[in-house]
Amino acid sequence: MKPCLILCVDDEKAILDVLVRQLTQAVGNLCDIETAESVDEAWEIIEDYTESYKLSLVITDWLMPVVKGDKFLVDLHKKHPETYKIMLSGQADLKAIENAKTNANLYAFVSKPWDKNHLLDLVRAAVGEALAQT
Repeated sequence: MKPCLILCVDDEKAILDVLVRQLTQAVGNLCDIETAESVDEAWEIIEDYTESYKLSLVITDWLMPVVKGDKFLVDLHKKHPETYKIMLSGQADLKAIENAKTNANLYAFVSKPWDKNHLLDLVRAAVGEALAQT
């Protein structure tokens, strides 16, 4: 069985740092956690890791330069439909959320600033379901 990978994508390093701290406390014993500050960097990590790791969960911001989070999740879903997807944003519009739900099988949308317990409950549930599929 491949080890579990969680990928967090946000153009704000401070957000990524907080996510890594919180996720490490919640599921760090179950999954490796990687970060990307852009969609291009996220694709590089996915390419580098998916041969050895199961991409169990992607948490992405919506408002990022070049490629918005919903577009990234739709493209990700085409290549990795089994990956759970959470969009975390303070600025996503309803069309973007609906696009991700309809075309990327969005697991959850969480508004920034997020409630830590709520987000970690979602992450634990998604990781648990992803690990059960193997």
